Amino acid sequence: MTGREVMIGKPSHVVVMGVAGCGKSTVGAALAERLDAEFLDGDSLHPQANIHKMASGTPLNDDDRAPWLAEIGRRFAASNSALVIACSALKRSYRDIIRSADPSVVFVHLHGTRELLNARMTARPGHFMPASLLDSQLATLEPLQDDEAGIVVDIAESVEDIVKEAVAGLNGSAQVPAGAFLVDLKAAPFNLDDSAVDWVESAIGSMTLEEKIGQLFINHNNDYSPAYLDGVLENFHVGGMRYRPGPSSAVQEHIRYAQSKTRIPLLIASNPEMGGAGSCDDGTFVSTHLQAGSHPDKSIARKMGQVAGVETAALGCNWAFAPIVDIHYNWRNTVISTRAFGNTPEVVVERAKEYFDGISESPTVCAMKHFPGDGIDERDQHVVTSYNTLGYEEWNAGYGHVYREMIGHGVQSIMVGHIGAPEVSRHFRPGLSDAEILPATLAPELLQDLLRGELGFNGLVLTDASLMVGLTQTMKRRDLVPATIAAGCDMFLFFRNPEEDFGYMLDGYKSGVISDSRLDDALRRILGLKASLGLHLASRESLVPSAGALAVIGSEAHREIAAEVADKTVTLVKDTAANLPITPQTHPRIRLYGISGGADFTRADPLAYLDTVREELEAAGFEVSVFRTAEQREAAGEAGMNFMRVLSEEATGDYSERYDAAFVFANVKGFAQEASIRIKWSSPMAAEIPWYATEVPTVFVSLNQPNHLIDVPMVKTVIHAHAASREAIRATVRKIQGKSEFQGTFNQNVFCDSFDTRL
Repeated sequence: MTGREVMIGKPSHVVVMGVAGCGKSTVGAALAERLDAEFLDGDSLHPQANIHKMASGTPLNDDDRAPWLAEIGRRFAASNSALVIACSALKRSYRDIIRSADPSVVFVHLHGTRELLNARMTARPGHFMPASLLDSQLATLEPLQDDEAGIVVDIAESVEDIVKEAVAGLNGSAQVPAGAFLVDLKAAPFNLDDSAVDWVESAIGSMTLEEKIGQLFINHNNDYSPAYLDGVLENFHVGGMRYRPGPSSAVQEHIRYAQSKTRIPLLIASNPEMGGAGSCDDGTFVSTHLQAGSHPDKSIARKMGQVAGVETAALGCNWAFAPIVDIHYNWRNTVISTRAFGNTPEVVVERAKEYFDGISESPTVCAMKHFPGDGIDERDQHVVTSYNTLGYEEWNAGYGHVYREMIGHGVQSIMVGHIGAPEVSRHFRPGLSDAEILPATLAPELLQDLLRGELGFNGLVLTDASLMVGLTQTMKRRDLVPATIAAGCDMFLFFRNPEEDFGYMLDGYKSGVISDSRLDDALRRILGLKASLGLHLASRESLVPSAGALAVIGSEAHREIAAEVADKTVTLVKDTAANLPITPQTHPRIRLYGISGGADFTRADPLAYLDTVREELEAAGFEVSVFRTAEQREAAGEAGMNFMRVLSEEATGDYSERYDAAFVFANVKGFAQEASIRIKWSSPMAAEIPWYATEVPTVFVSLNQPNHLIDVPMVKTVIHAHAASREAIRATVRKIQGKSEFQGTFNQNVFCDSFDTRL
């Protein structure tokens, strides 16, 4: 039976089950009202002989129950509308009788402690089931098994809360039996032989429960000290790590120590979205994803992957959180504007495959991201839940095409975003209300029915960072931590508080939120990924290369690749006033403006790149005068500064006599701190806003975001250089002078759906 076959559609057929005193009738009636369904109390369907027998204190035997259970099944089979029936259904065999008449029935088990159940029974005198039979019922009770469609709800809450939890469960994990899509370790992307499979099973068998729970976590290493790593490994037994970037030598030694201290080798993840940069401070920046999609030469993406693989492998990494396979449909989306290969599924698939092939030349597996797909909503899931609002057919033609192609190409793991997909969820769960739409990390219809089922993904699924508000705004953390695994994720990315999160996951297993089957399947995928890398065969010493391997990081050869890519991808978006070329001979005096988004979480100087721009312009022979804001001038010791004074000094009638051209270099960022990113000028009517575009030839160069024309449509010459690297800036300066041709391409998102941006 597949998850699709047991999901609740319209009509919905539900049995509210449990021992006497659990509240089946009360909850069943309230649940039926919530589901707009008919309600029947199963006790009313007992033959009179059964009622007399129970009232006399004599337990029913299975022969007594058989016709009663068959009648309940018949009522479901005969119903053409939604129906809820309260029935104890204590044994698996009883439930099988009901299911034999209607396989779509889903069970809601109302579970409570003996003390609570006894108190409730003694408080209702005159009922035909005396409290003395409670122990008999508890002894008879067989909990729902992994292949049964159903959920367990704790009765120690109000009826309203019980019904709310039941409805959420019926639209979630209840409808996908945990065994519906079990891993096949001998199939792609694991492709393990018998000995590797044996290692996986043996390793799982040797683990304590705490070690099994620990394998589900990927730690974010916030400290390089051995004591910190000892605590993480000894207390939480994590299955993987992602470290805080630093100098390559420190990162490598950190990874070496971690691998030396763990019984089962670690997955060591990095974020090589741009080459080696981001994985360590001295790694090579090759290009952004957008940059790799902004030239006809698809091999740019392969080279980015190759450099990423070589440099991260030298550190000791074996898992890349890349490539990004989002599609930048909405120009207002600034989360993936530079992190998507393009705005069509075709270019995304082509370049993602190239990146994957390049990085796969190194001993590295990939986690493509962010399922079910970013690029529709304009908001950032780091700070709010975002939504992919495409209908199922449209989603399938775009994002679905990308995921099918990449799964077929061999990608080993998928990172799931905290992104809801309302219409896609409703395709699998008809009737979901808006309030019941959850981000994919908590949505079994997306993880199981779609990703495992329709798309046929057999690999490992991990959450995106669990600190993102796109996840944390949905429910209490003690609930969401195990709910991600129960829904179908295999690994949980980053602790918030290690002791708390580990405890929440452990409690989730002990309470049945995470079934044995779901836990074992996740563990097989985690250890299977490790075995596919050969980690189980490697000696401790060989898991991390020697210090000499670090010579490839930031090497001259890699920087030459970066320079070649920069030269190919610097893009002329428009030059409608024919301002170019601008040379030291024709326009010697340059007024240089720098625009940034301000300091971000990296604490780096947001305008540091401007020194590189000035150096490259002066090296080319220009005379450069750098504009400074009121705040900058005041910081330099000038008194009485304010924006009106700066504006009156800057915007004078002799501007064109003082300067021959104006260059604006913008490096605006704000990743994970804002729902969307736009230019923020230094003050009202700021002097750096291109009012001067009517006075002198003005060139606007973006070193990051591709959508700045919405804020500077008055500028007639716009260049997208993609990066604040010296290679990109140097290539841009050469092209401004006409010493090198513009080769980069762009998609129509750059014009931001506004006519004036094209003028």
